[in-house]
Amino acid sequence: MKHRLLAAAAVLALAAGTGACGSDEGSGSAAPASTGPAKLTVWIMDGSVTDELVKQFETDYEAARKGVDLDIQIQAWDGIGERVTAALASTDAPDVIEVGNTQIAQYAASGGVRDLTDKVADLGGTDWIPGLAQPGNIDGRQYGIPWYAANRVVVYNKELFEKAGITAPPTTRDEWLEITAKLDKGGDQGIYLTGQTWYALAGFIWDEGGDFAVKDGEKWKGALDTPQALAGMDFYKRLQALGKGPKDADEANPPQHEVFAQGKVAQMISVPGGAARVLEVEPKMKDKIGFFPIPGKTADKPGAVFTGGSDLIIPEASKNPDAAYEVVKALAGEKFQTDLAKAMNFVPNRTSLAHVLDADEGTAAMAKGASNGRATPNTPNWAAVEATLVIKQYMTAVLTGKDPAAEARKASESITATLNSGS
Repeated sequence: MKHRLLAAAAVLALAAGTGACGSDEGSGSAAPASTGPAKLTVWIMDGSVTDELVKQFETDYEAARKGVDLDIQIQAWDGIGERVTAALASTDAPDVIEVGNTQIAQYAASGGVRDLTDKVADLGGTDWIPGLAQPGNIDGRQYGIPWYAANRVVVYNKELFEKAGITAPPTTRDEWLEITAKLDKGGDQGIYLTGQTWYALAGFIWDEGGDFAVKDGEKWKGALDTPQALAGMDFYKRLQALGKGPKDADEANPPQHEVFAQGKVAQMISVPGGAARVLEVEPKMKDKIGFFPIPGKTADKPGAVFTGGSDLIIPEASKNPDAAYEVVKALAGEKFQTDLAKAMNFVPNRTSLAHVLDADEGTAAMAKGASNGRATPNTPNWAAVEATLVIKQYMTAVLTGKDPAAEARKASESITATLNSGS
């Protein structure tokens, strides 16, 4: 998910957390003897895990399982739908793939994803967060194993807020615009918001009472051309203008955490874990980072946010499905889930692990925002909409001066056609 998805750590809690990564269900425990060398390719999405945690997991896992060679490859969200679809249709697929939870239904429909229903009990499925487990369950069969959940917040530079005389974060949209305008001066950007950060747009549209698409009888109908959705896009345009984010790119191009780390950006919209990525680039930002929920239209309710997450799947074409399952079990197990939560402040996949994020500023902001969490239209064809890039293209068109109503109408027609394809 751009994705994904999905939380934030101002301080990387890695030293204590990763030394024995995966003790009970993976990387630090003894494993059944391998029947032979197994090279396992694992696709993990950019931004899901810190480099340090990836390396620690790989080292500990291989040490505990002689004969296993992990090749963990970090994938960009841009174009991931096409790459995963191609991989699932190939005879040389990765063994484990992280996918956004909105994409699982489409991938499962292709027939290229391994059914893991018989592994749910072994994976502690009764303890999974229900809202995180459900997207991976298609027609009663579990294809996606919940990995983590998150929603976006505003990550801000406390030093720049203080410099602008701002003593408290905004609590309403109007106040947010006013504060951001004050911050957007003297070489500093009020906010770094790219033109295609469509998950942020989703919240603004939902706040207005709109949606990307609505059910119309047995069919779906694109809804970007409704007055409510147009109002959400108008707010996005006003906010985006208070910075220098490119209008024709998403938050990964260039990576927004790298831009924020330069110290000249007052705010970015990100899962709180984006702060951990900032610190990888510039550790001196450690005491300058703060968090607040995306403001809503009124102070009594935070802005709507997409509550998403990631799942792990095993392609049918994996040459080592049993060994691949052991990797999934380790990554979804209690020990690694605890390490991941501490490193990235993502919500773990288990209800019993909620306590590991107590008293963290980023998590508190995320939890408050999650109270107004929403999801994209619940249809297997939604991943196909994402793959067409129609929403991103619509946003760029509006931000570069084209008529919003006309562009929304074209985008809505495209969404309608995609969602009803094959029905």
